[in-house]
Amino acid sequence: MERHVVHCDLDTFFVSVERLLNSSLSGKPVLIGGGSDRGVVASCSYEARRFGVHSAMPMRLALRLCPEAVVVRGDHDLYSRYSGIVTEIIEEITPVVEKASIDEHYLDITGMDRYFGCWKWTQELRQRIINETGLPISFGLSVNKTVSKIATGEAKPCGEREVQGGAERPFLAPLSIRKIPMVGEKSYTLLRNMGIHRIGTVQRMEAPTMRRVLGENGVAIWRKANGLDDAPVVPFREQKSMSKETTFQQDTIDVDMLRRVLAGMVDALAFELRREKKLTGCVTLKIRYSNFDTHTQQLRIPYTNSDRTLTAKVGELFKKLYSRRMLIRLIGVRFSHLIHGAYQVDLFNDTLEEVSLMQAMDRIRLRYGTEAIVKGICLPDGMPAKPTKGGRRAAQRP
Repeated sequence: MERHVVHCDLDTFFVSVERLLNSSLSGKPVLIGGGSDRGVVASCSYEARRFGVHSAMPMRLALRLCPEAVVVRGDHDLYSRYSGIVTEIIEEITPVVEKASIDEHYLDITGMDRYFGCWKWTQELRQRIINETGLPISFGLSVNKTVSKIATGEAKPCGEREVQGGAERPFLAPLSIRKIPMVGEKSYTLLRNMGIHRIGTVQRMEAPTMRRVLGENGVAIWRKANGLDDAPVVPFREQKSMSKETTFQQDTIDVDMLRRVLAGMVDALAFELRREKKLTGCVTLKIRYSNFDTHTQQLRIPYTNSDRTLTAKVGELFKKLYSRRMLIRLIGVRFSHLIHGAYQVDLFNDTLEEVSLMQAMDRIRLRYGTEAIVKGICLPDGMPAKPTKGGRRAAQRP
């Protein structure tokens, strides 16, 4: 049976939500992000993109390129709420749904063409989302996730595109290699230096050649360039949680030490989220007292993988939950409601310096190990930075 996979993407989602609440923003260049010029652009309207502005750009540079832009401070709670509304509409009538990020969904509607044309069904779903939420949305329909995602990009803004089975290669061939989801800046530069600009050129190459140039990643790019992708649509409810716990050798009431332990757990889990390109929408704190009474409390939050944001949320839970002033035997943190997402930091609140620092720390950990660099707040009082096999451990203090 031929697969039918839909990729839906809410167009300039953050901007569109703001325009629902403030119609005066319509037609104007809009930048969503931090309030100061040291912040970062989290999203921007198509009007701003014409000036060369793009996401993750320093706000100062964006305003230099587009001085007349309207800057709106982002509201994670608001965007998460609208994202949830769209997800509910989709899940109500779709057999298999994967929430890829706050504004993206994959739908597996394989077999529905027997009873109702997949193209017509998807068109009606898109129109229902627009009518009920007022948000513009685009979609691509094809036999797999890669081609559908690229088709969505070609359908924007607020459009729809179908690539029928067998037409994947002709559809992809004239497009830039930048359109392939796995091609980052380094891969793009390397391929361009080889004289490769269009996907069709990659299609004419052999997989072993791509392997010699880019390793196994080159083979994956070659497969996607040829429209080959057997990755399943993974339902949101099947996503697992991640957690860490610490049982103390001696029961403790040292609140400062407990907060440092929690900060270390959150820091490690947040890095794991970013490494796996995931976001969490729920945090849970667990406390077990010396008499073995165990208490937990959870908090639904806007999707994020920012350790600063998550540390603050866990701190709030600790303040609410730890009220008995009894000795603690165990403490733990769990992140759940995980979805895939590319937002590496909290672009609404972090400054450019914080974003750069976070990314630098992640690169060090990816190369030398998770303990290669540790935040000073996560170290017990008086504990020096320990040497590791890869050299010295650096203690970074906020």
